[in-house]
Amino acid sequence: MDPSFAADFAEMARHMHQGEDVGQTVEAVAQFAKEALACDCAGVMLVHGGKQVETAATTDPLVIKADRQQMECGQGPCLESIWDHETFVIHDTETETRWADWCRQVSGLGVRSVLSLRLFTHNNTMGALNLYAVEPGRFDDEDIAVATIFAGHASVALASARNESSLRKAIDARHLIGQAQGILMERFNLDADQAFAILRRYSQDKNMKLRAVAEHMVESRQLPA
Repeated sequence: MDPSFAADFAEMARHMHQGEDVGQTVEAVAQFAKEALACDCAGVMLVHGGKQVETAATTDPLVIKADRQQMECGQGPCLESIWDHETFVIHDTETETRWADWCRQVSGLGVRSVLSLRLFTHNNTMGALNLYAVEPGRFDDEDIAVATIFAGHASVALASARNESSLRKAIDARHLIGQAQGILMERFNLDADQAFAILRRYSQDKNMKLRAVAEHMVESRQLPA
């Protein structure tokens, strides 16, 4: 790898880690992937709840169309990259025999080459990084090697962003619950454990998350009806 390219690559990795939330991070991943591989467009699919897949970021509307057709067909390299934990390359969608229905549709959109890589950590699969080109034979072995390294950096950045987002939500929830406890303690002369027990009981009885009960209490100064 060219030293100047390696330096650029390191700078991309640092920028991906600077995203303030998952949305900003995934947008950075798509944009930097397009730059790193010098392809026509790039996109990121994310998995939610272990099975629901969405297109989370793209650099071009063409990616949205290609991804939508993949979802409708129920087949394609991006989905298989997620579920089969492999890297897939299509050198020409007009001659590719795998995923024939999808390839026929995206070749009609002008997509000829595709490279899909899983985004994952040791704990779970987060989604897939998908690279598209309008010329056939666009991705060679060196491109695959570069994309694999990039996907590793992107996976770590996304995992970090998700963890920070979860931590912020947990802190916010704890803060809300503390405020709700304080209101109950002052109004009914309760201690902290008694106030928390009331919030928890309402959460169970109303089939609401504890955070939602606390938020209602803080905003309305009343427990859920």
